[in-house]
Amino acid sequence: MTELGAADETEKVEPGTTLLLVDDDGPFLRRLARAMETRGFSVEIAESVAEGLAKVRAKPPQYAVVDMRLGDGNGLDVIEAIQEKGDNTRMIVLTGYGNIATAVTAVKLGAIDYLAKPADADEVFAALTRKPGERAEVPENPMSADRVRWEHIQRVYEMCERNVSETARRLNMHRRTLQRILAKRAPR
Repeated sequence: MTELGAADETEKVEPGTTLLLVDDDGPFLRRLARAMETRGFSVEIAESVAEGLAKVRAKPPQYAVVDMRLGDGNGLDVIEAIQEKGDNTRMIVLTGYGNIATAVTAVKLGAIDYLAKPADADEVFAALTRKPGERAEVPENPMSADRVRWEHIQRVYEMCERNVSETARRLNMHRRTLQRILAKRAPR
């Protein structure tokens, strides 16, 4: 992972622009918060879905970066709560368990981008401040065969509404094998 360091003078938002960061990785969360503060954001942090929802209810942010898997639930619940507030919050999902199905779900709920961990502050800032219609850069390396398999499993898992037994049945796979696959991070 690259350093989550200070920004150039050209990489800043208007002072007072609010940003909510929701991630259960405390050290990463605090480093990212410091890096975003140097870029002009007024940062609020939350380390759980419950804490994120409370902050959204108190005052919806202008920008949000939400981790997908949190200790007490799914970060998409925070994305959905922000969207229900009706504000024009620019949201991105940040996760170490990235897959196409959850990316599509996140975008349908109102997220503007989906970044896989490890992501540095520059990538997060670029995703948050990208102008509408501006495209993200195409990745240099295509997905590996292991990654494609993992993506397919994740897509079926999401189609089955995260029901492990039903997903295993549809994939003709033993339930425990599927649970082990789901517990691991995505292959590169």
